[in-house]
This record gives sequence, structure tokens and C-alpha cells, in this order.
Amino acid sequence: MTTLADRPNTALLVIDVQKGVVAGAHDRDAVIANIDTLIGKARAQDIPVIWVQHSDGHELQRDSEAWQYVPELVRRDDEPLVHKIYGDSFEDTDLEARLAERGVGRLVVTGAQTDACIRSTLHGAFVRGYDVTLVGDAHTTEDLTAYGAPAPEQVIAHTNLYWQYQTAPGRGAATVPTAEVDFGTA
Repeated sequence: MTTLADRPNTALLVIDVQKGVVAGAHDRDAVIANIDTLIGKARAQDIPVIWVQHSDGHELQRDSEAWQYVPELVRRDDEPLVHKIYGDSFEDTDLEARLAERGVGRLVVTGAQTDACIRSTLHGAFVRGYDVTLVGDAHTTEDLTAYGAPAPEQVIAHTNLYWQYQTAPGRGAATVPTAEVDFGTA
């Protein structure tokens, strides 16, 4: 039910599943396996898979080992790669143009970090008119309790909870597990 005219298609977003981002992430292997399952399902249904890769001037310097995607996930040459330097995958990137040229009005979101780039991208997409589904068992974050944050499993659970109740005129939000992802319905 997106508010974006003539954009009935769905895309899978794979956000920042980079070596340096998920090295210490909660439930890393299971989350990556779920993302890999979703990539396979999307490819089998000719659903666009859009990869997002973060860089900064410190730990995620472009072309560094930490900046690379994890080896378990392999991007095809025909799948777009969006480079970003801000949390929101839309901010100062070509993501919107890549989605528009594919007629995408609905996003299925996976990746890392739940409390940063995932959250920012969810909200960024929603305010831009997209329907946004968060895959509840296909996103993760690191343990930041030393800085006063809740434990990673609580951050993930809270994000899954609040996202399923987001509402706005003409747009929909949902949180579903990998097994229930349906690329064909909003």
C-alpha cells in the first residue's frame, strides 16, 4: 500500500553485513544464515537484492578487511551495491534512484546494526513513502551494555516489537520471521 505511485515491486535490503560490523554481533551465524536464506528466496523469485555497505574514516575504511562483506554472503555482479557514510541508507546515496528504476515501493530489511543503521533505514524508508517489513530474526547488533545500552537481545526484541506497530497514512510496517517472509504481498 505504498504511497509511491507506480511502484508495486518489492526489494530485499542487506545492510552492512560487513566483517568489522558483525564480528562481535549477537547471534551472528544464525542471523547471517537467515539473510542468506532470504537472498536465495529473493533471487529465485526475481526480487531485487540491494546491498548496502557502510564506510567511515576509522574502523570501516573503504577497501579495508573490516569493510568487506562477510564471506558467507556473496553479491552477484548484477545486484546493486549502495555505498553510505550515514546510518540511514537513503541519506546522500543513490538508493532511492536504484529502487525507483526497479519500481520498488516495498522493502524487506535485514542486516546490522539494529540500533543504528537498521533503525535509521527503517524510519528513513517509511517517511519516504515505502512499506517496510523488518525481518525479526535477520538483523543484529553488538553488545553495547558497557555504554549503558540494553543487552543486544533486548535491543533486537524491542525493535521487532515497536516496528510491527508503526503506522502512517498509506504505508504499512511489519515485523516477520525469515520463515514468514512473503516477497509477493505487502
